[in-house]
Amino acid sequence: MKTRITELFGIEHPIIQGGMHYVGFAELAAAVSNAGGLGIITGLTQETPTLLAAEIAKCRDLTDKPFGVNLTFLPTVTSPDYPGYIDAILSGGVSVVETAGNNPQQWLPVLQEAGVKVIHKCTSVRHSLKAQAIGCDAVSVDGFECGGHPGEDDIPNFILLPRAADELTIPFVASGGMADGRSLVAALALGAEGMNMGTRFIATREAPVHQNVKDAIVAATELDTRLVMRPLRNTERVLRNAAVDRLLEKEKALGDKLGFTDIIDEVAGVYPKIMMEGTMDAGAWSCGMVAGLIHDVPTVAELIDRIMAEADALITERLARFAATA
Repeated sequence: MKTRITELFGIEHPIIQGGMHYVGFAELAAAVSNAGGLGIITGLTQETPTLLAAEIAKCRDLTDKPFGVNLTFLPTVTSPDYPGYIDAILSGGVSVVETAGNNPQQWLPVLQEAGVKVIHKCTSVRHSLKAQAIGCDAVSVDGFECGGHPGEDDIPNFILLPRAADELTIPFVASGGMADGRSLVAALALGAEGMNMGTRFIATREAPVHQNVKDAIVAATELDTRLVMRPLRNTERVLRNAAVDRLLEKEKALGDKLGFTDIIDEVAGVYPKIMMEGTMDAGAWSCGMVAGLIHDVPTVAELIDRIMAEADALITERLARFAATA
């Protein structure tokens, strides 16, 4: 399947594996790229630029296909060594960077002068238009269904995607609620040029996370996520567990007096305990409503092949029947 996204990134299928903290390691990124999609290493999971350079080199050993690196620009007092991370990306010959968080404008020239394509994650049409205006090559439009940070507008993809299609001239992919061939065909119908999957890729054989995490996603339904940190305007969709229930009780009790320090035990430094050790109640961890559509743990290649076969059948058979009877 050819779309503007496959042409832009030099990939076979219009499927991107989004950056995910303590999930986006070389093993998963390479598996996605080898299966024809675009795998993404999560840059800031690597604590230093030197470690990121090593992870990029490891991915390069595992695939000769294009892959990318996610860089999230955080509003922190002490910023990560972004120049160092970018040097690692450029030295490693990475062809795509997925940016997220704050405006990436100051970093675009050095990336694009080196031939790197930049796709920015956005949760609204206005942010997507800003990304287009500053020169991003593409955007990932994240609907309210998504795991992680869905923004503060609460617009689901059935509205957000066609609105983006109405406004944007650069290509975009749909993110949030994406799981199978139906997701891909729907995204294409609504104006996207492909899809970005996060939670669905966690539940694959190659995802280097504890089996407890994969089992929790398969066991979950679309009713099992919660929104946390809304009072702080840093909303995150997470899978419900004991720590999340405790966090929500604190939010309810403290109201507008809530500060980040009040919930630090539930949100800070918890990902290694959950993703690596499988301690599922250690804290809040990102998970999309799409968990309700995830019922197995296939290999990445099996998943992508299945998605593309389902999409092809939908387009050439089911939808073609409707057109034939018009």
